[in-house]
Amino acid sequence: MYVTMKEIVDRAYKEGYGVPAVLGENETCIIAAIGAAEETKSPLIFINFVDTMPDPFFYCRMVKTYADQASVPVALCLDHSPDFADAVAGIQAGFSAVMIDRSRLPFDENAKEVKELVRIAHSVGVTVEAELGHVGDGENYETDGKTAFTDPDEAQRFVEETGIDCLAVAVGTAHGAYRGTPKIQFDRLRELHERCSVPLVLHGGSGSGDENIYKACQNGIAKVNFARDIVQAGYDALMEAKLEGDSMYDFFDVITNGIKEKVKHFFEITGCKGKAWSQIPEFGVQKLGLEGGKEHEDK
Repeated sequence: MYVTMKEIVDRAYKEGYGVPAVLGENETCIIAAIGAAEETKSPLIFINFVDTMPDPFFYCRMVKTYADQASVPVALCLDHSPDFADAVAGIQAGFSAVMIDRSRLPFDENAKEVKELVRIAHSVGVTVEAELGHVGDGENYETDGKTAFTDPDEAQRFVEETGIDCLAVAVGTAHGAYRGTPKIQFDRLRELHERCSVPLVLHGGSGSGDENIYKACQNGIAKVNFARDIVQAGYDALMEAKLEGDSMYDFFDVITNGIKEKVKHFFEITGCKGKAWSQIPEFGVQKLGLEGGKEHEDK
């Protein structure tokens, strides 16, 4: 079932676990991840980027079709929208969440732009994620891993001023492949968790280490982004299979299974395995003006 990202991260935040937000760049990724979620009864978030979607409207319809056929909650977040227009286009296309990244701007400019997007997105029930501090690149980790951390005082003020649903924080992770060993500032993360009233998000989950991810999800991280590890899992499975001749017909199955097993692993280390829920609609609820449907936990 297709849901807002807020529904997923709010539950995770309240119950003290994390949820993987995995790259859903194409149909293979989508089928693999939803298959993993259904087999483990886990909630799932997809992320994708503006520059990987020739037609965001078609893309959202595809994801929503698969999600609506699934028995687990699935959300879709437009990650790192580069400008205001792209974020609004993502809302129009059907993303259930948008991440507006103005982390390179001064605090006041960042807060001003994010607050305006929150006003627009919330009017149509779309979740908003923003970033404070700046998560850099793994290839430049020697520098980026030591700078632009999220300040807890600023984070508390930012959340209060903007009305965002979740906050991406910079505590020592980086995007892409690391050159160096990731060092997470858990003391900073714990303080951010204490000071902020919304779920926290960890970007740069790929290559950050299972123990770091698990510990982060025990200290306020409700969403962990994984992109490169998804692609790597498909590639590794293909290399291991060493397909040739007619076995090449197994090409897509091999990649799909490789990604599926990796996503299952993410459910384990973030703590959300078995945390899915289902929504059972009641007949005539809207017509009778009654409140929402019945909800039950899948055991």
